[in-house]
Amino acid sequence: MSPSVPVRSIVVKNADEIALMYEANQHVAAVLKTLMSVVDVGQTTWELDKIAEDYCKKNKMRPAFKGYNGFPGCLCVSVNEEVVHGIPSRKKKLKKGDIVSVDFGVEYRGYYGDSAVTIPVGQISAEAKKLLQVTDESLHRGIAQAVAGNRISDISKAVQQHAEAHGFGVVRQFVGHGIGSDLHEAPEIPNFYSGERSPRLLPGMVLAIEPMLNVGTANVKVLRDGWTVVTADHRFSAHFEHTVAVTEEAPRVLSSREIA
Repeated sequence: MSPSVPVRSIVVKNADEIALMYEANQHVAAVLKTLMSVVDVGQTTWELDKIAEDYCKKNKMRPAFKGYNGFPGCLCVSVNEEVVHGIPSRKKKLKKGDIVSVDFGVEYRGYYGDSAVTIPVGQISAEAKKLLQVTDESLHRGIAQAVAGNRISDISKAVQQHAEAHGFGVVRQFVGHGIGSDLHEAPEIPNFYSGERSPRLLPGMVLAIEPMLNVGTANVKVLRDGWTVVTADHRFSAHFEHTVAVTEEAPRVLSSREIA
């Protein structure tokens, strides 16, 4: 979930805190892996939310988004032209050719995990496939820059350059963020380079990097529900996110689904 409130100063975590954040993010990864395996035509977005809520109840942890500034769901479920913060609904059924972004977070033992993936529903168009591929690639280009000594802007540049090289619009209004004992911490992590000086990356910083790319315009608007963000031209959008720890060596993807 992208931040909607001001965040505090950058917090550097110690090894014990990162270990707890790894546990939190592996719970997030487990839920996203389940959702990726079960998404199908005819499901409602509420049914997907119920899977996440049941997992939290079973494992005695708190869904991070439910109740956050009044958000009603455990998942942000955003379909097609919905960029982020889609509200789960019993009325919204998935159709063949849709793409559905699921963004999920938990609080576990005082620390947060946060990750997102966009999932195809059945056979999707070539354009949608490319959008998903490039958004995921842009995320990993950004992660590769999350090394000590670099700046936040190096992440931003890597995402933007890869996305725009493939002709996709990069959302400006919503950004990544630091994460730890608060869901949203400093620094903000734009997916574009503004030219402004940005913070230097230090070992122990933990970042939620989350590109949001649009097939058409980068412009977005918020619907009357006060949450759901959609593309201004109603073309498809994709969203991928990982929580990443900056270390003395390579970036550590705490929310990796490969080992969940």
